Amino acid sequence: MNSETSYVFKNKKFLETALTHRSYLNEHKRQELQSNERLEYLGDAVLELITSLYLYRKYPDHPEGKLTALRAKLVQTKTLSLAAKQLGLGEKLHFSKGERQSGGDKNPSILADTFEALIGAVYEDGGFEPAYDFALQNLLLPAEKLFRDKLPFDFKSKLQEVVQAQGKASPVYQTISAIGPDHNKTFKLAVLIDGRRIVSGTGKSKQEAEQSAAKLVLKKINSRGLEALGIPTRQV
Repeated sequence: MNSETSYVFKNKKFLETALTHRSYLNEHKRQELQSNERLEYLGDAVLELITSLYLYRKYPDHPEGKLTALRAKLVQTKTLSLAAKQLGLGEKLHFSKGERQSGGDKNPSILADTFEALIGAVYEDGGFEPAYDFALQNLLLPAEKLFRDKLPFDFKSKLQEVVQAQGKASPVYQTISAIGPDHNKTFKLAVLIDGRRIVSGTGKSKQEAEQSAAKLVLKKINSRGLEALGIPTRQV
């Protein structure tokens, strides 16, 4: 990492934990070792606040729906994994031998989770401002450059806009299954609107499966709106 994107940890333990995949613990039984899953949980929440604050300040005229769509693009698996690759996190991650040999260091979902864990580690070690600066330099500014023509269409945000415009609460996504080893899982998620399960989608990450399901619903709706699904609506 160069001087503009790096963060110097006061407590190196946070960095070590952020770079420890749970598979590593199977081969190293030291009691003090932890996987990065708890830091990932924290980093996910911190990153959502950072991204929301960044967009809220940068786009003062954007309505809530537009800000939500932009945030979804910024923190999707694709952009998070790209940020992780730029930092070389795949090479730095502690895996089991089997996990690395099977391509875990190149798995977009694992890389995205690791980037979130690193955000959590910076937050724990230095507080909100360093975490904000780190996310700004390594994710937010680079990812915005991809918005214009390189990122895929956000079907999930589009579906949310359509559903809310017809007087309904946001769609809910439920995990049906997650099949396969950690480095090659296939997720199946269902999308529910107004309490009804509409369709299910699959993908190599939960976000990808959600996008797949949302795309299928939008196809079903077409120009007829939610009435095409048998759901009564009211315009708001």
